[in-house]
Amino acid sequence: MKLFLHLFLLFALIGLNACSNEPSAKPQKEKAPEKLVQIKNGQYTEWYPGKKQIKYQGALNNKGDREGKWNFYSEKGTLLSFTFYQAGKKNGHSVVKYPNGSIHYYGQYQNDQMVGEWVTYDLQGKKSVKLYE
Repeated sequence: MKLFLHLFLLFALIGLNACSNEPSAKPQKEKAPEKLVQIKNGQYTEWYPGKKQIKYQGALNNKGDREGKWNFYSEKGTLLSFTFYQAGKKNGHSVVKYPNGSIHYYGQYQNDQMVGEWVTYDLQGKKSVKLYE
């Protein structure tokens, strides 16, 4: 009998607590994810979170493929690389820089393939060259 009374009191207290008029914590409204990509008038722009600095920028053709010069920037706004595209494929000159702004490597693409002479510099400025057919 005592066990029954204890269980009854326990469930009554739990029920009273659940029905209390104390305000419960209001659920936080979920924040919409930040829109970091904009396509306007055939121009693609992508930002780093916070939208204070552009990450990628370039043109799109009518099919939505990359076209022309595309730039990639650091979070501090330094141009780190650019590559030329034609119908979504790398075609033309490409340059990639170290974060300090010095050139890391450069060369040419043809139909998404590295062609010709590609030049690379290490952080000390030592040059090396590789040929692609």
